[in-house]
Amino acid sequence: MADSLRRLVNIGSFATLQDKLDRWLDVYHYNSSDENVARCCEIIELNGKVQGQLFKLLSLIGSSGTMYGSSRSAIKSRLIPYLGTSYFGTGSVTADASLAVLAKERELREVQDMYEDSLVTLEDELSLIRRENSDLRDELLDTKDELSSSIRVSSNDRLLDEAEIRDLRAKYNAAQDELIRLRTRCALGDNQDLTIRRLKSELNILRGATYSDLTDSLKSYRYLARASSPLSTNDVTQRVRQESLINRYNDLFSIDRLSAMDTLSRYQSDYEMNQRICNAVVQEAFVAAKLAFREHKMKVRSNLAITHVGPETLEEAVQDYINRNTDLYDLPGVVSDVIRALNRSVKLYIPPEATYSLIQPYIREATKFAWECSALAHPLDVALATDAELFDDHKYRRSYDSEYSAPLVNHHIFPCLMQGIRVLVKGEACTRRGASLGSPRRPRSRSSSPVRSLSPSRARSRSPSPRRFTGRSTSPIVRRSLSRSSLRSNSSLSHY
Repeated sequence: MADSLRRLVNIGSFATLQDKLDRWLDVYHYNSSDENVARCCEIIELNGKVQGQLFKLLSLIGSSGTMYGSSRSAIKSRLIPYLGTSYFGTGSVTADASLAVLAKERELREVQDMYEDSLVTLEDELSLIRRENSDLRDELLDTKDELSSSIRVSSNDRLLDEAEIRDLRAKYNAAQDELIRLRTRCALGDNQDLTIRRLKSELNILRGATYSDLTDSLKSYRYLARASSPLSTNDVTQRVRQESLINRYNDLFSIDRLSAMDTLSRYQSDYEMNQRICNAVVQEAFVAAKLAFREHKMKVRSNLAITHVGPETLEEAVQDYINRNTDLYDLPGVVSDVIRALNRSVKLYIPPEATYSLIQPYIREATKFAWECSALAHPLDVALATDAELFDDHKYRRSYDSEYSAPLVNHHIFPCLMQGIRVLVKGEACTRRGASLGSPRRPRSRSSSPVRSLSPSRARSRSPSPRRFTGRSTSPIVRRSLSRSSLRSNSSLSHY
């Protein structure tokens, strides 16, 4: 009996019962009705088990001796009903099993307490880690804000620096352009008088030399018998010079024209106008060369007619003489005629600070080429070209910036080289939709440009030389102007 009582004390069933009641009180208001019923039933079952153990202990004590003397019967009458199996049915569970169950429940409660304590500790640690994470997140956000602000400030500074650099570069380029213009003007102003005097002296020398050379060559000319006529298409001179001129025409387009375009681009950025100027140079060079060659041929014919006796015809003698003496002509005078024609053209524009003398090497080469083409027995010529004409792919090829579906020519880049109606070398043209016959605009200040009025090409005089035109009743300048107007009205000029 003492051992049973000791075990009951060691188990601490009443302390466990009191703890369960305290915990139920703490969570009573938070639990649902089903949870409260379950907890109440659990406490009642534990209480019944403890009471069953006490009743059994009381029964053992009562059977071994008297209790309260004479009141044993009364105590039994009061407590015997509680020992019945119908009040708290313990079934077949023994006292040792009940004590073992209570011990297990105590161990489970201790484990549960330890688990709850560790859970509380973990929750405290988790909350601490979360606070640290939130602090780190805040620091990270602050660092990102500082970094973004520093990036914005640096980008703004960089943009400002780039804008300043662009402004400085633009000012530097503008200053360089202004310096180039000023140097050009200074060079033109300083060397103008010297250039005029030098060109006049050279012109006089060339006129005298040309006239004297022409006179001497006519006096010493003797026709030599040839296998074929100089007027034949199979003549060796005609075939060789024609092939050479075709190659020179290609070089004039691919080399000299590009060099002139580069020179013009330094003074104006209108690429189309520069192309128009280069095309007009070749056109005007052929017009001026054909007029000068017609006068030269008439002079040669009139001089040879005096001494010509045969057996060849006069035209064969004239062509043979021209084939032998292709350099006896006034090249500076023809170049001056080309420059004056360019100045009179209303479709061309060049800035006031520039003149056509800037591309004089290109004009000179085009003039020499046009003269040699005109000096052939079967001369070469360029096709007549007008803006807004119907594009002819037999004569021209389209430029890279053309609209290939456009049928009309906006402007010509280089003329087509022909012999009669046969195309020898294709030209180049730019086709655009909406091409019109209207000439491009020209500023009013161009006509009153002091630089243009003082250019060497305009300052040169084309007054007739008495040595060259002795015995002429009509002024050669009047004849040239009349011939030029008739040439422009017709599609081509006939060669003599």
